[in-house]
Amino acid sequence: MLCAPLGSFISNHVSCQVGIMLGGLLASAGLILSSFATSLGHLYFSLGVLTGVGFALCYSPAIAMVGKYFNKRKALAYGIAMSGSGIGTFILAPVVQLLIEQFSWRGALLILGGFVLNLCVCGALMRPIALQEDHKNPPEFLEQEYVSEAQKQDLKQFSICSPLIRAWSHERLCRCSWQEYNFLLMPNFLVLAVSVLFMAYGCSPLFVYLVPYALSVGVSHQQAAFLMSILGVIDIIGNITFGWLTDRRCLKKYRHVCYLFAVGMDGLCCLFLPVLQSFPLLVPFSFTFGYFDGAYVTLIPVVTADVVGTASLSSALGVVYFLHAVPYLVSPPIAGWLVDTTGSYTASFILCGFSMIFSSTLLCFARIAKKIKKTHLRSLTRNTDTKQQIWTNGAIAYSVSGELDHQDVEILPTEANSYSNR
Repeated sequence: MLCAPLGSFISNHVSCQVGIMLGGLLASAGLILSSFATSLGHLYFSLGVLTGVGFALCYSPAIAMVGKYFNKRKALAYGIAMSGSGIGTFILAPVVQLLIEQFSWRGALLILGGFVLNLCVCGALMRPIALQEDHKNPPEFLEQEYVSEAQKQDLKQFSICSPLIRAWSHERLCRCSWQEYNFLLMPNFLVLAVSVLFMAYGCSPLFVYLVPYALSVGVSHQQAAFLMSILGVIDIIGNITFGWLTDRRCLKKYRHVCYLFAVGMDGLCCLFLPVLQSFPLLVPFSFTFGYFDGAYVTLIPVVTADVVGTASLSSALGVVYFLHAVPYLVSPPIAGWLVDTTGSYTASFILCGFSMIFSSTLLCFARIAKKIKKTHLRSLTRNTDTKQQIWTNGAIAYSVSGELDHQDVEILPTEANSYSNR
């Protein structure tokens, strides 16, 4: 996730096909090299860096391509695509264990390296398509005063240039990069980015500490592991079903609200978790948290596309997933420190719950403020329109406000002349 912007950059300046295929090669190479590792440092580089960067190069371009391929059933398409990671984890966990038992860990890594090479095939199937948004005029900053006329003509000529031409000119590359990342100045995206930080902080510790918490309240090891299995399976169901629901005509206009609702429900689940201290109570929690976790994960690219548009979706997703990764890595150690300090999991879970509720509330207030602003602008527009009514007399139409102003100017000198004649 931390390298997601790199995948977006490569897919924007070369193509999504090349980005995914390059990521597949790096991930496969990392797994294969790990099978020959002789030290822990070797594994850090091969399995940690190479494989991690390879998967990062594949992830954001693949998610962005879903948004370009599908429009009417976009949320359902994202739900099916996002559920692939959960299904793969659910299926591959016992398969990898079987491979380790049969061929040792070195043989298992070697087989997985060959299996991951199929990402290159998947990348080759990502046929690039041209969208209307990709052929729009250059951005609004062309009209600003500090851009010379020669630069405007150059940018208009090369803003829709091929990736190879853009690579030869650093100046044009910078302009194209500005066009790709100009969404960073959008207020709506800034609010979304801040909310993602708090949302990612709240969702991560629960996956790490649910089993230890269940064991601390007297749940058996098998039942605690079963809670995680329930959460994972329901997460996959939430990916698909919530995507399907938000594509319905009655909910399609309210996908943003559905996203807020899903994040807020996960936050409430975290707040109530310290009260649930038995296996029969933790099972409904796993169902609820897992379902709404899969729900909002599906809607993250949908909401991002609604904010920035499809043309900038790849770059925006790279930034969003990068922001998602930072607190996702930081929050489990902080939660563990709180557990060690307080001697219980209550403070950690409450902090996670309030963090996710704040994320939802922030977006809710931003949406309300946007609606109030739109209502105010509409009222101003209506007041302006009432002043510009049209008065028709026979075949001649006059603008009342403009005509009366003109007549007032003519009447004043006429009255002055008539007074002087008297």
